[in-house]
Formats: sequence, C-alpha cells, structure tokens
Amino acid sequence: MSVLTAKKRNALPDSSFGMPGSRKYPMPDKNHAANAKARATQQVKAGNLSPSTASKIKAKANKSLSK
Repeated sequence: MSVLTAKKRNALPDSSFGMPGSRKYPMPDKNHAANAKARATQQVKAGNLSPSTASKIKAKANKSLSK
C-alpha cells in the first residue's frame, strides 16, 4: 500500500473519502479503497459505525475498485 502522509491526505478532495463530511476512510487508490471496506466492516462489528454508513463506504470503495 502506498504511504498516505498527512500532507497528501490534506491535499485530497472531500470526494476521495468514504465519509466526506468528516474526511474519514480515504480512498486515493485501489489499495486504500480495499482497506476502507475492511475497516468499515471492522467498525460495524465494534459498534462504532452504523451498517448503513458502512454500506455507503463499501459502495464508494467498490466503485473505486472497479475502475
């Protein structure tokens, strides 16, 4: 996975995030998109993320992965 430094993350547009309002789950490339799906699932199981929000993150990640 490519390294995403704070400087690179801050330069990403909001549309590159699974949760654009809070700029969580960055997806600048396919590796990060796959990781966002895994983390979303993990956070649902931990009770920190709603299943509906996770499904939105996964849909966005799937769109990124299919490119």
